[in-house]
Amino acid sequence: MAPLQTTVLAASTNAEAADLKPMANAIRALSMDAVEKAKSGHPGMPMGMADVATVLFSKFMRFDPQDAAWPDRDRFVLSTGHGSMLLYSLLYLTGYPEATIDQLRNFRQLGARTAGHPEYGHLAGVEVTTGPLGQGLGASVGMAIAERLMAARFGDEIVDHYTYAIAGDGCLMEGVSHEAIDLAGHLKLRKLIVLFDDNQISIDGPTSLATSVDQLKRFEAAGWSVRRVDGHDMAAVEAAIEAERQTDRPSLIACRTIIGWGAPNKQGTHGVHGSPLGTEEVAAVREALGWTHEPFVIPEEVLKDWRETGKRGTALHDDWKKRLAEAPKERRDAFHAALELDFTGNELRDAIETIKERFSSEKPKLATRQSSQKVLEELVPLLPSLIGGSADLTGSNGTRVAAQQPVTADDFSGNYMHYGVREHGMAAAMNGMSLHGGFIPFGGTFLVFADYSRPAIRLAALMGVRVIHVMTHDSIGLGEDGPTHQPVEHLESLRAMPNLNVFRPADAVEAAEAWQCAIENASGPSVLCLTRQGLPTLRTEHVSENLSAKGAYVLREPEGDRDVTLIATGSEVPIAVEAAEKLAADGIAAAVVSAPCFDIFKTQDRAYQTKVLGTAPRIGVEAAVRDGWDRWLGPDGIFIGMQGFGASGPYQELYEHFGITPDAIVDAARTFINLGKESE
Repeated sequence: MAPLQTTVLAASTNAEAADLKPMANAIRALSMDAVEKAKSGHPGMPMGMADVATVLFSKFMRFDPQDAAWPDRDRFVLSTGHGSMLLYSLLYLTGYPEATIDQLRNFRQLGARTAGHPEYGHLAGVEVTTGPLGQGLGASVGMAIAERLMAARFGDEIVDHYTYAIAGDGCLMEGVSHEAIDLAGHLKLRKLIVLFDDNQISIDGPTSLATSVDQLKRFEAAGWSVRRVDGHDMAAVEAAIEAERQTDRPSLIACRTIIGWGAPNKQGTHGVHGSPLGTEEVAAVREALGWTHEPFVIPEEVLKDWRETGKRGTALHDDWKKRLAEAPKERRDAFHAALELDFTGNELRDAIETIKERFSSEKPKLATRQSSQKVLEELVPLLPSLIGGSADLTGSNGTRVAAQQPVTADDFSGNYMHYGVREHGMAAAMNGMSLHGGFIPFGGTFLVFADYSRPAIRLAALMGVRVIHVMTHDSIGLGEDGPTHQPVEHLESLRAMPNLNVFRPADAVEAAEAWQCAIENASGPSVLCLTRQGLPTLRTEHVSENLSAKGAYVLREPEGDRDVTLIATGSEVPIAVEAAEKLAADGIAAAVVSAPCFDIFKTQDRAYQTKVLGTAPRIGVEAAVRDGWDRWLGPDGIFIGMQGFGASGPYQELYEHFGITPDAIVDAARTFINLGKESE
C-alpha cells in the first residue's frame, strides 16, 4: 500500500485529520462490501475519494438529512456517477432516513433505491441523475447559476449556499465539460467548487493513453481559481477547500488520489475501476486498514461521528428558518412562490386565453418563432420564474423580450442567459437550474442542433424535470441554409424519447397553447419546434379550451361522413387545410387533424383517439421523415413528407421539389377514393 503524505497546509491538525480516517474508511468498507455483494459496480473511485468526501461533508457541507429539500442547503453533485457507492455511503452514514443499510445491501438490485448510478427522485439526497460523464458537471454549473440568481432576488440572508461537484478524468475529457467550465468561468460563479478526482486511471488503463491536457491550465484559462492537493492528506484537503471558498471565481481543486486506495494489490490500477475486488482482496483491505468489522457493520463510535455530522445541519437549518421568518412578508411570499412554481390557478390560464383571443381576432401571419416571442412578451412579466436564454441565436429564436435583462458576472438580477455557442452546456445547465429550484428555464437553438444537446435532454426526461427547449427553424422551411440546417429526422428522434413532450404548433394560437402546456408540465421537459417561415392563423374562432393539451384535435370536420382524414403538424397543417378545400370542391369530404404533440395524444384514451382519427383512410403530412407515423396512419395510410435530406433553396421551391403540396395530398386522397370504387 502506497505511503500517505502528511503535510499540513492549514486548518486541521494532524491529530484531527487522523480522527477522520476511520470515518473515511467506513466509506471504503461500505463501498467495497456493496460492490462485492452485488457482484458488479465501481469500488475504485469511492475508495480513492473517501478522504476528500469525508473532509467535505464533515467540515463544510451544509445539509439536513431530515429535510433533504431544505432550499438553502449546499448542493453535492457526483458527476462521476459510476462511483455511486460514495454517495450512498455518505447518505447512510449521515442519517438520511431512506438510505438504510438494507438499501446498501441491495445495491444495484431491482427495486432498490441504490441504483447502479445515482438517480434523482429515487433516494433523498441525490441531487441529480449522473452516469453519462460530464453531465453532473454541466448541471452543477446550472445549480450555481440558480443560486446566484436567487440570491440576487431574495438576498444572501435567505440564499447563500455552495455547489460542490466531484468530477473525474472522464468528465473532463467529455466535450460538455469544455462548454460548462467556459460558461462558469465567464460568469465568475464563485460558489462553485469542483473536486477533481485526479487518479490518472481510466477504464483502458492510465489516462496518458488518451490525454495530455494540463487540466489546471485549462480551467485557469477559462477563468477559474485552481490548485492541486494530495487527496489523501485530509488536512491539506480541508485547507484547500477553505481557501477556495474565499475566491471570487469558480474553483477547481485537483485532488491527486490513488484509485482503490486501501486495496494493497489492486490500488492504482484500472482493474479496480469497474469490478468487484474479490473475496481475497476485500480481506486484504480489511487487514491493511485495520478494519476488523463484518460486511456492512460500522462501529458505533464511527457511526456516531458521522451522525453528528448529519445533525449539525439541523441547527443550521433552524437558523435559516429564523432568518427567513424575519424577512419582509412580500419577499418571503415571493420566495415561497418561486419554489412552489404552482400554476394550477387562473393567472396563467387567463393570460393564455387573452393571448389566444387576440391572435384569433387579429389573424396574424407569423412564423411560430415570432408567435412564441409574442407569447413570451406577455408571460415573462407575469411569471418571474421564467429564465430565458439562447445558444447565440437570440434574434433567430425569439427567446428574448423587452422585459428581460441579461445576466452578467457582475449582475445576476437579470432573467436572460447568453449561453454562447454551447447547446450541450446550455441544456445541462438548464437541468441544474430546474433541479435547484426557483426557476423554469427555457433556452433556444435550431432544431437541427437538438443532436448537440440530446444527452442533457434525455437526462431531463429521465429525471422528470421542467425544462423548455425552444427549437426554431424546424424543417426544410428554413430554406437556403440547406440540408446541414434542415432537420428531417429530429422530430421522430425526439418523439421516441420517453417523457419528453415535442410540440409543433401550426399557428400563433397553438403556439400559445404549447407554451401553456410546457409551463404546466412539472414532470418532464418540453421541446417547442417552431418555424422560420410565416404561417396563417387557422384558429380564427376563439375557443377557451386548450385544444393542444390533448395532443391532437379535429381542426376541420366536413359535413356528413369523412372520405379521408388528413393529419398534419406545424407548417404542414395549412397545406392540409388547402388540400381539404380543394377536395371539398371535388365533392370529397376531408377532415383535417392538427397534431401539435403526438407525445400527449398517445396518452389519451382510445375513445378520444378514435374520435379524432376517425375510420376513413388517413394521410399524414409533415416535412420530416415518416418513421413513427405508421402508428397513426395504419397499415394502408399514405405519408407525404421527406424521403431523405433536404436541399438549399427558397423554401417555397423546396416544398414543391419534395412534393409536400396541397396537390400531392389531393392526388393521394383521390387514390384512396379510386381504390374504394374499384373494390365496390
